[in-house]
Amino acid sequence: MITAGQVRAARALLALDQRGLAELAGLSLPTIQRMEASDGVIRGNVDSLVKLIGALSAAGIELIGDGAVSVAGGRGVRLAPGRGTTAP
Repeated sequence: MITAGQVRAARALLALDQRGLAELAGLSLPTIQRMEASDGVIRGNVDSLVKLIGALSAAGIELIGDGAVSVAGGRGVRLAPGRGTTAP
């Protein structure tokens, strides 16, 4: 599973705009826009999700689920439990 916030964060780490991510993943720009506009976990076409996650992984992005440990053990950023997307 991947959330809209993870997609936006991954794009920021890769210095990509939505069009660049669409090209990288072989998806249309409106598909990426819909995914990023989702509330929470992205739901949709399984093929599109597989393409997106595969492209992010190939670009060096490691998606970390809730409570999971980073396998690579590198530096990273994670939203603290109970926090929203904006600072108080």
